[in-house]
Amino acid sequence: MSSEKEVDVSLSSDPHKFLEDVLSKESLDWVKERNDECISKFGDPTVSEDYKRILDILDSKDKIPSIAQIGDGAYYNFWQDENHVQGIWRKTTLESYSSGTPEWTTILDLDALNPPTTDTAATWVWHGSTLLDEGPGTKCDRALIGLSPGGSDADITREFDLITEKFVDAEDGGFVMSKAAKTSISYRSRDEVLIGTDFEGDGSTMTDSGYARVVKSWKRGTPLSEAKVVFEAEQSDIAGGQWAYHDRDGICHEFQLRSVTFYTSKYWYRSLSLEQLSGTTADEETTPFQPVPIPDDAEISTFGKEAKIALRSDWTPPNSDVSYPSGSLLTTSMGKVMANDWSDVTALFQPTPTKSLQSTTTTKDYVILSVLEDVRTTLVLWKYEEGKYSLQPSLSNAVNIGEGLDFSNVNRDSAKDNRVFLWRDGYLMPDTMELVDDVGQLSDLSSSTTPLKSKPSMFQSDGLCVEQNFVSSKDGTKIPYFIIRPKDMEFNGQNPTLVDAYGGFEISMLPAYAAASGAAWLEKGYVKVYANIRGGGEYGPAWHQAALKKYRYKCYEDMEAVAQDLIDRKITSPEKMACIGGSNGGLMVGNLITRPISSKLFGAAVCQVPLLDMKVYSHLLAGASWQAEYGNPDDPEEWKYLRNHSPYHLLRHDNLGISEENEEESKIKNEDWTCPKVLFTTSTRDDRVHPGHARKMVRALLEEAQPTGKAPQVHYWENTEGGHGGAADNKQRAHMWALTYSMLEQTLTGGSKK
Repeated sequence: MSSEKEVDVSLSSDPHKFLEDVLSKESLDWVKERNDECISKFGDPTVSEDYKRILDILDSKDKIPSIAQIGDGAYYNFWQDENHVQGIWRKTTLESYSSGTPEWTTILDLDALNPPTTDTAATWVWHGSTLLDEGPGTKCDRALIGLSPGGSDADITREFDLITEKFVDAEDGGFVMSKAAKTSISYRSRDEVLIGTDFEGDGSTMTDSGYARVVKSWKRGTPLSEAKVVFEAEQSDIAGGQWAYHDRDGICHEFQLRSVTFYTSKYWYRSLSLEQLSGTTADEETTPFQPVPIPDDAEISTFGKEAKIALRSDWTPPNSDVSYPSGSLLTTSMGKVMANDWSDVTALFQPTPTKSLQSTTTTKDYVILSVLEDVRTTLVLWKYEEGKYSLQPSLSNAVNIGEGLDFSNVNRDSAKDNRVFLWRDGYLMPDTMELVDDVGQLSDLSSSTTPLKSKPSMFQSDGLCVEQNFVSSKDGTKIPYFIIRPKDMEFNGQNPTLVDAYGGFEISMLPAYAAASGAAWLEKGYVKVYANIRGGGEYGPAWHQAALKKYRYKCYEDMEAVAQDLIDRKITSPEKMACIGGSNGGLMVGNLITRPISSKLFGAAVCQVPLLDMKVYSHLLAGASWQAEYGNPDDPEEWKYLRNHSPYHLLRHDNLGISEENEEESKIKNEDWTCPKVLFTTSTRDDRVHPGHARKMVRALLEEAQPTGKAPQVHYWENTEGGHGGAADNKQRAHMWALTYSMLEQTLTGGSKK
């Protein structure tokens, strides 16, 4: 649904609400004025040394190309650099890739495509490929390509022939969806896809959250208008879905899903034969779906005939005397799950107060668990053989503080073999890539891998070090954070320090090589901090749930504790410290600059693609899908606590004393509040978090706070492309980050280091 249709700006007393009309002339004129002011203040980022360094890093030929094999054939990669601004999809052999100078064949060049004609979008942004899989012994020769106009979540779909390396037009029987919309689409068989999208163009087949509600069976060679409905979710759900796939040993699965909230779902399942899946379309298949009897907040996946169930809350299965804690990963056969028989359950993982399951990688015969212990990665390996899982010897060489490791499958089909790529990096450790020929031989991370690629250092890090500290939050909870600093730093409270955090949706902030911040910040002798605050996933579901809804303030108290600890350790001081965060992290920054305590702890802030007006967030774009995280502002009881976490309301009403709707008189609650110097960044093309949040907050600060001396410096930059990521290509990314670091450096130091 377009943002213009979602917003009625005529019925509100909010004087800034007109800015929710994304593409109106009045809104865009306002945006242009703010952008011009921002560049006038901090200079054109594209002529700065930071911009050149960051762009060189982003376009560097020394980046490690991530590859994956398709079928038994070539290894594919998507690549962007200065010559391929929007990117190319290309292929090579493993032998060539392993050499110093791989030979690549370009399959698809996005820069060569005719540009989109959607609103402000001028370029196509790669949204990936979905492969056709017809089961064991078949050849993968087709793919569905997703292309986004300008980087929005909405995209188009075009079918691609991997043999001829050309798009398959609709006239030739190809699956083509030429109008951009938030879409889910996947092959069910060669001549059928399951698709959920805005079929009518009026939002009637979408949920309140703006995602697909209705799923249809679309047959090859027929118009989309003739597709048959096979599943419908509720209007109030986040999304609905149906998908079928081939698993190990010729097993075929088909699921239906109602994503009721962000964390609760209802599944239905049916088991099919190879013949049924390939020979009968979804609307004609008579095998009934049956509800999957697992907790609403659990997630289910499969490994051949086995089910894997990830728990988000404590659970005692029916007729069982065993209880499993939140964060556990359980397995039993899919047949027993559907029979509600829990007599033969294996717990692949159970958490402890310091351990949580971060991710799972599967191969033909193995399940690799990446486990966090106080935000340091360790590995657990299980082998599936003769119908049972067996725990393999513990893997040695756990990572050092500030470093991490991850796995990716060598083949797009994880069941193809037992090979994986092992990736290592860290805050000061450039990426390396190694090949593990057989996961079963992975007993020692230093001796059972073959080095393939390594990225050279992108910034000078010899004089830097990484430390992990813990600090008690207001309620006594220990909060970990990483600090990257010069080894010879003086503990005098005068070090420019940038504190980064997210704190939401069970997303963990893990060590990674961030070359751009290294070049534009750390290399200059400044300090970077990553805070693992509650709301994230660093300690599993319980860590996340500790900051849900009415407990949202906990993650902001965590940030205040980290900031105060940095001051107490004489690393920095309020006038030398800034906070930064994007999306949910932008909501965090919005709270930090409006709360009584934190607004005094930070001298500057960068608020990226943020949510800020929590009274209307659920009515803008995808906002309705996040009510399980934040609460429902239309429920008076939930609005009572949401109101306390809404930066727009904290600013205008608590800090400035402006009366709210239906309120005759308002008093200033925080008389001595002053806003830290702040930069807001967003994107016109963001169709996930509405740009109106940032626009309205900035206008309120400029027109209502600044005249009274309460907001000394307020700056705004809005990119006309980029989607929720804020940028659509490397030049836009370099522009945004160079501007960000210029603002931070000038604000915290009064100048800049060349």
